[in-house]
Formats: sequence, C-alpha cells, structure tokens
Amino acid sequence: MAKRTRTHNTSARDYPRTARLNQLFQEILAEELEKVDDDRLELVTIMSVDCERDLRHATVFYDTLGGEDDDEMVLEALADHRHALQGAIGRQARVKRTPELIFKPDEVGRGAARLEEVLREIHKDD
Repeated sequence: MAKRTRTHNTSARDYPRTARLNQLFQEILAEELEKVDDDRLELVTIMSVDCERDLRHATVFYDTLGGEDDDEMVLEALADHRHALQGAIGRQARVKRTPELIFKPDEVGRGAARLEEVLREIHKDD
C-alpha cells in the first residue's frame, strides 16, 4: 500500500506566525485609524507592529507628518482610542488573545528622514 502524503500550502509556514500577525495588526490598525474622528490623529501613519510571541503586548510604531513636536499630543490621542483599537483587532484577527497595545514613535523612520536631510544639505553645498 502506497504511503499517502499530505499536501498543504507551505508558503504560510515559511512566513513566521508573529510576522504574519504583525502585518495583519498593522493593516487592521491603519484601517481603524482612518475611521477615528479625532483631529489629533489625522496625520498619523502606522509604520509597523511588533507583537510578542505570547500575544500579551504589541508595540505599535507610528509616524506623523508633524514630527517630534506632535508626539505628546498623538500619544495622548492613541491612548484615548487604545481600547477601541484593541477591540478591532480582537474582532477582526480571530486570535486567542488580543494584545495590549503600546504606542511608540518610529525612530527608524525619523532617523532616515534626518539622514536624507543631511545628505541633501551636503549635495546642495557642492
């Protein structure tokens, strides 16, 4: 008797679960943020999400066109809407546990923008 092998899609397995969840959470949060009627969050972009493996916490990295000057105001607004955003993840993601969201400014994006600014200044002087 021939041995039967299971055929299944291995592409999802090649992409780690936490990475898939990070991407899913980012998409959900970006969509939900567009629906929020709060002027403080108009220029906010969700850059990435870093979820712990046990789903207890997820760090949400954001950026805003206002730069570092708006951080305090944006963090306050995100804190005000944190429960609603977590609820959206719970409804849409269908995960066993909904992580507690922690918001932080995306320093990588800001560093890259600052580097581009310095390079432009150098080339302008040439």
